[in-house]
Amino acid sequence: MNQYLLSVHMVEGAPAPAPAVMEKMYADVAAYNQVLHEAKAWVFGGGLHPATSATVVRVKDGEVLYTDGPFSEAKEHIGGFWIIKAADLDAALKWAAQATVACAAPVEVRPFQDPAG
Repeated sequence: MNQYLLSVHMVEGAPAPAPAVMEKMYADVAAYNQVLHEAKAWVFGGGLHPATSATVVRVKDGEVLYTDGPFSEAKEHIGGFWIIKAADLDAALKWAAQATVACAAPVEVRPFQDPAG
């Protein structure tokens, strides 16, 4: 089985959904997570705090630097993710189709590189 990252993209500054809509999204995502577990496709997943809570760590001239805020200067950031097991890309895309319905946001699918050796 291959592993895939399903990343959920959120648009910074977009209006927050109404509380009833958020409750439905949380319930739908919980149900989706249960289906992933039952299918033994679940590896790991979770939601993230806003990109403004990020800290970037990098090395410059041998010194480690810490910078507040997201690495990318963009309006769209990863809001959450799943790591799943799937037989192939087509199977991962089917899981992503269910994920985008559950969380009501775009989901990007990316395969992990094969482990060395």
